Amino acid sequence: MPETAAHSVAIVGAGIGGAHMDGYLALPDRFRVAAICDLDRGRAQALADRAPGTRVETDLQTLLNDPAIDIVDVCLPPSLHAEVTLQALAAGKHAICEKPLAASLEEVDGLIAAAEAAKRLVVPVFQYRYGHGVLQLRHLIEAGLTGCAYSATLETHWDRDAAYYAVPWRGTWVGELGGAVVSHAIHAHDLLCHVLGPVARVGAFLASRVNHIETEDSAAIALEMESGALATSSVTLGAAENMSRLRFCFANLTAESGLDPYHPGGAGWRFTARLPSDQATLDAALATVAPEPERFAGFFAALDRRLCGAETDGVTAADGRRSIELATAIYAAARSGRTVALPLAKDDPYHRGWRPGPPSPGGKEG
Repeated sequence: MPETAAHSVAIVGAGIGGAHMDGYLALPDRFRVAAICDLDRGRAQALADRAPGTRVETDLQTLLNDPAIDIVDVCLPPSLHAEVTLQALAAGKHAICEKPLAASLEEVDGLIAAAEAAKRLVVPVFQYRYGHGVLQLRHLIEAGLTGCAYSATLETHWDRDAAYYAVPWRGTWVGELGGAVVSHAIHAHDLLCHVLGPVARVGAFLASRVNHIETEDSAAIALEMESGALATSSVTLGAAENMSRLRFCFANLTAESGLDPYHPGGAGWRFTARLPSDQATLDAALATVAPEPERFAGFFAALDRRLCGAETDGVTAADGRRSIELATAIYAAARSGRTVALPLAKDDPYHRGWRPGPPSPGGKEG
């Protein structure tokens, strides 16, 4: 595709697809939303009306057969993610997919193989990476100003009640594929790995404490990173307010995000030098970081650079696999009562999925 051409996108699913639309509309010279596909024509039309010229479809195959569509953006309930992504790749489209990318490592590996065979991209959605605070932190790390990482704490404390779970597929293993680990805290866990690198070991406690649902809505997770840094992730859907917070302690500084539940990577971070005499150097380095598009606009801007052949820090299929592997290890650790080491072997009982049914490493039913 010539660098001057806008990528033609079909959004499949008009729910969270609305937030994706915001990102595309912020980059009108790079993306054109050609179609919205949803079984609810009225909902699809309301979203299409935000981008004049966007057509509405209720049949997915019609979109897949359209040679003018370059990218299929999958914004459907989780149980449909892998299936529709595979269909998009088979039709010769690049595929963007909301989280979680799939229900197992086996499914993710199948998606990656299909993308390679089709010579197309499969890109999981991790828009939390794109924010000024995260950009500043990564700049400090790359400049060698942070020193080694000691520890990190993650808080995903949101409020989700019975009304939220009135949607039939939510809170179920079949429809949502899991609970707060894969539907809410997955973004914080991606940010942890984006900043500190891969996880080496996981221990976890999961519970349904807030709502009468099949899946977990609370979690206490301990993580050892390959670097040796230690991290904890606290998750609940029973908080009085929605908030997310990340705090990283390095040898030379401590970095702490703001509390925006859906954009903790944005502005409002505090960077505090351990030695007060180093604060001026730190502040000077932070001041050199120029603003870039954030959230979905930043995510799609990075994707555009990648599609145009440029070097980019855009999200990759490997990032999606890493998130699914970590979720798998969390469920395995919680059910076995033991820490679980990463990476997981292909013959691990959980490689084919974490949903209840397959035996756990301890020999009990999952």
